[in-house]
Amino acid sequence: IRMIRPLVLIRFGPLRSNLFGLFAFETEVYLCESDAGIHGRRTFDIFYHLPPVCNRQLKKMWERKLHFFPFANRLFWANHQVPGGRAHVIPRCTEQERDVHGLLAHTQTHLSFTRKEERLGQAALRQMGIPEGAPFVCFHARDPAYFVAFSPNSKSHYAADYRDASIQNYVAAAEELARRGYFAIRMGAVVAEPLPSNNPMVIDYAVKHRTDFLDIYLGANCRFFLSSNNGAYGVAATFRRPIVWTNMGALEYVHTWNAEELFIPKKLCLREEGRVMTFREIFDSGVGRLSLTQEFEEHGIELIENTPEEIAAVVVEMDERLKGTWQTTEEDEELQRRFWSMFPPSEWHGKILCRIGAGFLRENRDLLD
Repeated sequence: IRMIRPLVLIRFGPLRSNLFGLFAFETEVYLCESDAGIHGRRTFDIFYHLPPVCNRQLKKMWERKLHFFPFANRLFWANHQVPGGRAHVIPRCTEQERDVHGLLAHTQTHLSFTRKEERLGQAALRQMGIPEGAPFVCFHARDPAYFVAFSPNSKSHYAADYRDASIQNYVAAAEELARRGYFAIRMGAVVAEPLPSNNPMVIDYAVKHRTDFLDIYLGANCRFFLSSNNGAYGVAATFRRPIVWTNMGALEYVHTWNAEELFIPKKLCLREEGRVMTFREIFDSGVGRLSLTQEFEEHGIELIENTPEEIAAVVVEMDERLKGTWQTTEEDEELQRRFWSMFPPSEWHGKILCRIGAGFLRENRDLLD
């Protein structure tokens, strides 16, 4: 393999098949970067899966697009034992699922459904009570149940539980979507509690209908995806669906490259002082880059979840932006300018295209001081 490197560079590496968001989104970004020649033109990449595979349907679909070899993990290991093998390792996109080159906005998804899968998907929608052609929005709030179920002896999920959010706070947004003519579908593989809504257009898919196949089909076909800070968004982003991010705890991790993304952050409260940090304090102190619950605790920070009203407001904004009926004001644009003027440039961001929710900024002008 090394001898023929001047002719073709053969590389090995894992797909992070054990983590849903990375399995979907990171793989898509890798393919976009490969198409753009970022990883070189004379390459042949061979993959293996990192167990346990979190979604069998997504595994099947990636195996239609990528090269897999049963013993690729052993070749990957052997390559590491012999010095000089760095060039033969498939580069990951980044550890933080970034599209810093803004490629997704200018490309089509690499995933597709077969005709049989399309028929299965349409039949499943009807079984869920969603008529043919009816629009739907997927939503998800992170809780620890998924990680506890898949790694019952691990405490690692506590390291990221600052990203958790209560599903209760998403009910108002789901019912507002229903009022606007959407079916609202609560996503999730394993969840801590059922959805507290009796609205027939608000569907607790995670509890009543969930399958590996529908995880992918629903995310691929939703009008937009309402997500807390977690990997559930991955398939929707891979299929170029708009994303509404809520309860963002680490501000500098915001996905800035997509003009069809909105976000609202959690508020960061300094326990000893009993006050909320301003955006400038967050950015200047480096708190915007914290990524572990323990780190927030060490800084004496309590994270305050978005309210039902804040979540509903940003959902309405996304709906009206997509419909072309959203009315912005000069005040709204000035608030956006003030926020982004203090957002620190870094290797995590290319051109900034997303927006912070207009309603959140109006109600929290003091955080811009």
